[in-house]
Amino acid sequence: MLYRRLGRSGLKVSALSFGSWVTYGNQIGIDAALECMQAAHDAGVNFFDNAEVYAKGESERIMGEALRRAGWRRSSYIVSTKLYWGLHDGPNEKNTLNRKYLHQAIDGSLARFGLEHVDLVFCHRADPDTPIEETVFAMSDMVTAGKALYWGTSEWSAGDIAAAWHIAERHHLHKPVMEQPQYNLLHRERVEREYARLYSELGLGTTTWSPLASGLLTGKYNDGVPADSRATLKGYEWIGERVRDATKIAKVRKLAPIADELGCTLAQLALAWCLVNPHVSTVITGASRVAQVRENMAALDVVGRLDAAVLARIDEATA
Repeated sequence: MLYRRLGRSGLKVSALSFGSWVTYGNQIGIDAALECMQAAHDAGVNFFDNAEVYAKGESERIMGEALRRAGWRRSSYIVSTKLYWGLHDGPNEKNTLNRKYLHQAIDGSLARFGLEHVDLVFCHRADPDTPIEETVFAMSDMVTAGKALYWGTSEWSAGDIAAAWHIAERHHLHKPVMEQPQYNLLHRERVEREYARLYSELGLGTTTWSPLASGLLTGKYNDGVPADSRATLKGYEWIGERVRDATKIAKVRKLAPIADELGCTLAQLALAWCLVNPHVSTVITGASRVAQVRENMAALDVVGRLDAAVLARIDEATA
């Protein structure tokens, strides 16, 4: 396993990490979750990603129980959560980053995890109705209280990230350290262009999600949607629409010969491509079976095969 610093912080995260989105509480329960997490941990993964909203809190409970059963040293792994969407319908309980919500939401997450702190906490989306200053103060207080060690954002604009960072700088608060954006061969603009100045100017780290574009980049949707796919789950119909995109499927088909020549799967090619970007601190992978975890981890062996010529062919195939 490779380990990279999370932006300008001193925290080292595994280049490939493991997340629970969609799977925990929807596709798998505690036993399968533990098996997958153990396989990832055995491969050197030290970062496990989660969010309050995943399976309406059940994902945090499952991961917390898996961590308890695994019995790993708390200092040996990194766990995250993300706050914004909420679990209830009150005016201060969903779709907000106000101080009241954040103060209560982190306590709820910690109770579900059964942990005294999370290592990383993200503002899961930007909140146009709450002043950024209020959110920055609340997140900094969360770190000061020891409920989280680092805070960051997810799918925020470069302008809002910079605003939050400078507010923290001006008031001597804990600054946002990382951003969690979508990044894959079919979704590149934000990570590669919008955030370009933030890496050097603010030391921004990234924990990128959806490296396989909801499974599209594995090639399994080239001939339709399998019955056991996450795209068939209730509440995730939007994934079904995304993976039926004929233009994107055509690009995936062009990638297949490149993967064949490199002796890897399409999934491994897509993951390795993300890892080539030096501004990617970690790539969050997902799996519902141990075999998928092991296939994903093997992407590390493919990174060295992606020379300039291969990368140019990949760019041409996905243009």
